[in-house]
Amino acid sequence: MMAHTDAMASLKAGTVIPAHPLALDASRTFDRRRQRALTRYYLDAGAGGLAVGVHTTQFAIREAGLYEDVLGLAAETAAAWTDRDPVMVAGLAGATAQAAKEAETASSLGYHAGLLSLAAMKGSNHDAIIEHCEAVAERMPLVGFYLQPAVGGIHLDAAFWTRFASIPNVVAIKVAPFNRYRTLDVMRGVAEAGAQDRIALYTGNDDHIVLDLVTPFQVMVEGRPVTLRFVGGLLGHWSVWTKAAVSIFDRCRAEAGENAVTAELLALDARVTDCNSAFFDVANDFHGCIAGCHEVLRRQGLLEGTWCLDPHEGLSAGQSAEIDRVLRQHGDLSDDAFVAANLERWLA
Repeated sequence: MMAHTDAMASLKAGTVIPAHPLALDASRTFDRRRQRALTRYYLDAGAGGLAVGVHTTQFAIREAGLYEDVLGLAAETAAAWTDRDPVMVAGLAGATAQAAKEAETASSLGYHAGLLSLAAMKGSNHDAIIEHCEAVAERMPLVGFYLQPAVGGIHLDAAFWTRFASIPNVVAIKVAPFNRYRTLDVMRGVAEAGAQDRIALYTGNDDHIVLDLVTPFQVMVEGRPVTLRFVGGLLGHWSVWTKAAVSIFDRCRAEAGENAVTAELLALDARVTDCNSAFFDVANDFHGCIAGCHEVLRRQGLLEGTWCLDPHEGLSAGQSAEIDRVLRQHGDLSDDAFVAANLERWLA
């Protein structure tokens, strides 16, 4: 596991961080072999980090008593599999006592930062939420998380993000409201806190990945323009077709860095978003968003099935057909050949 100083430098510079799914067998029992295979896949695909215990891993791992086991296996596998230094981000959830305990657990397992879900704070005022964040930030470096309301997030305005960005141990923010207005609220908040050089911004807007990565976001602070950029992505969408995602990310970084973003790259945003619409089950208000990612991985042989811990959670009617359509129309954005060439090795 990398030194924390190196991990923070990598996180700040920006990288590809897939949100790690949970591998289960037909009895909905943790499948350690396929879980290891997923971790190996992401690392060999070129991901710069892993986010484990987050929404895509299923928040229900906590009630199932799997939190420490799942995080521990990912950290152990990453350390044994690669000489590179992936940034390990742990999902943190629940009320303050639970989130703080999870931060301590994650830190003891070698995780470098915690992605803090605020879903449990729904109905609380901003003072209470900030107090909660400060308490957890005392345990480990914090990655803020603006989770879209459709899957349990809460609305947070620019004033909140100004206060959140002022917490000293906040190192990054995953911006994932799936809403351009609320994305700008985060940008305004970070700029008004004067934290744009300290806090790394990661897109979690799976509906606008390419555009987020190439767009300079300009906000006005006391009459002066401040420009902010997303430096990377921490995405459930990047849990599938990851090698291709790394290539797209590298292209976005290169073209944006040269101020030479092509029309072809801009057009790719719509294609990636179209793929996401099938994987995330937009037609059914994201009900099958986790199972949809599982289905892509199942078709590649990485997962045995699409099972989730909640037996009521699975593919929606028509979702498999939508994934078929995406594969026909956007198959060049997949990494099927890469997975096929390496699957046996990852499953060993």
